[in-house]
Amino acid sequence: MTAKRPSFTDQEALDFHSQPTPGKISMTPTKPMGTQRDLSLAYSPGVAVPVLAIAEDPDKAYDYTSKSNLVAVITNGTAILGLGNLGPMASKPVMEGKCVLFKRFADLDSVDIEVNTTDVEDFIRTVRNIGDTWGGINLEDIGSPDCFIIESRLREELDIPVFHDDQHGTAIIAAAGIINACLITGRELKDLTVAVSGAGAAGLSCAGLIRHLGVKAENIIMCDSTGVVYQGRTERMDQFKSAFAIKTSKRTLAEAMVGVDCLLGLSAKGAVTKSMVKSMAKNPIIFAMANPDPEITPEDIKSVRDDAIIATGRSDYPNQVNNVLGFPYIFRGALDVRARSINEEMKVACAQALAELAREDVPDEVAAAYHGARPSFGREYIIPSPFDPRLISFIPPFVAQAAMDTGVARKPIADMAAYCASLKRRADPSAAFLEGVQARAKVQQSRIVFAEGEEPAVVRAAYAFKNQGLGKPILIGREAQVERMMEQMGVPAGSLEIINARLSDNNPVYTDFLYARLQRDGYLKRDVQRLVNQDRNIFGCCMLKNGDADGMVTGVTRNYDVALNDARLVLDTQPGKALIGMSMVINRGRTVFIADTSVTELPQGQDLANIAIEAAAAVRAMGFPPRVAFLSYSTFGNPMGERGEKVREAVSILDQMADIDFEYEGDMNADVAINQDHSLLYPFSRLTGPANVLVMPAIHSASIATKLLESMSRATVIGPILLGLEKPVQIASLGATVGDIVNLATIAAYDVDRVQAD
Repeated sequence: MTAKRPSFTDQEALDFHSQPTPGKISMTPTKPMGTQRDLSLAYSPGVAVPVLAIAEDPDKAYDYTSKSNLVAVITNGTAILGLGNLGPMASKPVMEGKCVLFKRFADLDSVDIEVNTTDVEDFIRTVRNIGDTWGGINLEDIGSPDCFIIESRLREELDIPVFHDDQHGTAIIAAAGIINACLITGRELKDLTVAVSGAGAAGLSCAGLIRHLGVKAENIIMCDSTGVVYQGRTERMDQFKSAFAIKTSKRTLAEAMVGVDCLLGLSAKGAVTKSMVKSMAKNPIIFAMANPDPEITPEDIKSVRDDAIIATGRSDYPNQVNNVLGFPYIFRGALDVRARSINEEMKVACAQALAELAREDVPDEVAAAYHGARPSFGREYIIPSPFDPRLISFIPPFVAQAAMDTGVARKPIADMAAYCASLKRRADPSAAFLEGVQARAKVQQSRIVFAEGEEPAVVRAAYAFKNQGLGKPILIGREAQVERMMEQMGVPAGSLEIINARLSDNNPVYTDFLYARLQRDGYLKRDVQRLVNQDRNIFGCCMLKNGDADGMVTGVTRNYDVALNDARLVLDTQPGKALIGMSMVINRGRTVFIADTSVTELPQGQDLANIAIEAAAAVRAMGFPPRVAFLSYSTFGNPMGERGEKVREAVSILDQMADIDFEYEGDMNADVAINQDHSLLYPFSRLTGPANVLVMPAIHSASIATKLLESMSRATVIGPILLGLEKPVQIASLGATVGDIVNLATIAAYDVDRVQAD
């Protein structure tokens, strides 16, 4: 599970930061700036209205400005990473990087501020005077002990969250790991003995947080480069270290580590030796978190201990203590309740949430980060991966709830479930659509066949489908093979229904049905028997046709066309319907549907008209009012060509139909169809707004368009969703992820009512 450490040259790092645009951040307006009216609303005279409202009530700044989603990343550059005091300008690349992480992981906007002073009072005065600009302040890379004084004073003098990540970020992630390490080794936090190597910002904060979690003060031995911090010591002491001074005869780190359960290393490379590790208690918990090199390497630890649980600050070893697991989500939760501060209870809540998430089965995105290896909770996975997409919806609610419980929230959240759903939408624009689909599926509890039941991704998807309450999964496969796979993946035995096609009691019924259907297409009965016994797609579709299941998902191991042809051997197209594939594309708050993306290669005019009717009906059923545009390389006949004629023919066919209940127009270029102001150029257009259903002139244009959107923009593509079959069947792409399979299975379950109604 060890990841490969990224390698690059100094020049590559410089090029990354300078090309094609210097730096890592920029500003994007959230409002349109395309007309004079837009400018008047954004600035003068329209801006005067919110100005007056905020002057009357300063808290209205949260409603009318970006304050509620804005964090300042502030430093003076006195402790940059592991590089020391290099000054404020040298810290700017790091601060910009922090801003990028805020946006990437928590959808928080942020701005970096480098303060050119090492005077504590001057720094505090500067930040205090501009502090109300933001919803929160992230202090970064400020040397100890100044960082303690600065954070403490700013927390007192400002009415917004102030958080020094170098102290608390490391502490929160380490605390989460310790919670789980204790769980694995059977320890109670109240009984845990801890040696801390390093009495800087991170070390003192780690000790403070685990003490808040329940570790007894007398069980924490703090050490710095001088030795143990003990009662009566005067050399290199300050008020912050003194808070952790205990009565002990131990004077060195080596002595402090004898017999202890846990080591928290926040000092320097080489500070810990093999003999020190060897002297620790059974099943030692060793967090060697110095960067870029730990106090002792995992290899050295393992050479003398085979029972240790190990964490480091590096990505090339398991159990990385990575601050990105904490600060984005702490601020997300704090800002969403407009917290006045980030208190100890909120930090503890974050640590406990991270510990809980690490114990969950990991999604595909995490497995991909580990080059296909799928980590599971245990000695080498006690801290969640930064690539876990669930972090944004899992952690902030814990933080927000703690803020509400402790009275620091200005704007309590009334509906926590709705809040969690909104967080998912920040990370995944398709979440809003899928929530509605999932809600319907949970009510229906349809029986969904997972045809390729021996595939690991399919087994995981079926188990996730069941665990989320989306319906009743049925795996098709050999029982022994599927059960072996389930055991390897930790899926409880007996939790999933398995059907062996070859041994099913329904084979004679399915064979007779399919033979009656195919006998005049050149199939002998033994051919049909072989199909039912050996082809899981055929068997699964026979289950649907005979009422033994409600829907099916397949395609993980077969080309789309092969899977579709299998389904069509058994199932008919719905009477009066077109068989089409429709892809849903979500990008920058806009949703469009593209059809046909998977079935008819070169549709004629009637085919295009049928595609439009089927797509419009499906889009309306999903809750969108359909506005259909027939796309072409021409716009209203200019220029004309063979494909354009087919498109115009489709429009003419719809014109002659009396029961069309949706807007449509064409032929049109794509930019005309989705342009908000297209009616200015074409006032005769029948579309009352930008098109949201795009009917393509051919399958290749539809496929190319969706793949380009998915690959070259931030668009999320769901589908193609197969429409028009008499039973709900959805076909995944080859090598689809567990999430993709679950989504398509859910769409199949959602579609059961619509198909039955038709």
